[in-house]
Amino acid sequence: MARSEARVPTDRPARYAKQLASHLGRRSQTSWDEDSGTGGIVFQNGTGTLTATEGALLLTVETDPENLDVLEGVVGRHLVRFGTRDELVVAWHRDNGEPGTTQRNSGEPEPH
Repeated sequence: MARSEARVPTDRPARYAKQLASHLGRRSQTSWDEDSGTGGIVFQNGTGTLTATEGALLLTVETDPENLDVLEGVVGRHLVRFGTRDELVVAWHRDNGEPGTTQRNSGEPEPH
């Protein structure tokens, strides 16, 4: 399994994590624990974690190397859309040292 991580600076990490878990829960199995500030996502082809920390939301995805772009994109695009007002940017870093994908608000509507 390959792993990718992103640290997204925000003043509202728990709010965004809860919203992301709720939204992705429509198609995947998700969890969010308000007390611990952690959550999980079980995709068809991998897993993800959400961790709210002081001043940032930490994201991880794990899947086969050929699927990293897909899972980074799914999690990152949704989070950026929710955080449009805060201009969130999700820059992924892979466990093999390579940069992953980056999601940011382009000002154009996101395809669904």
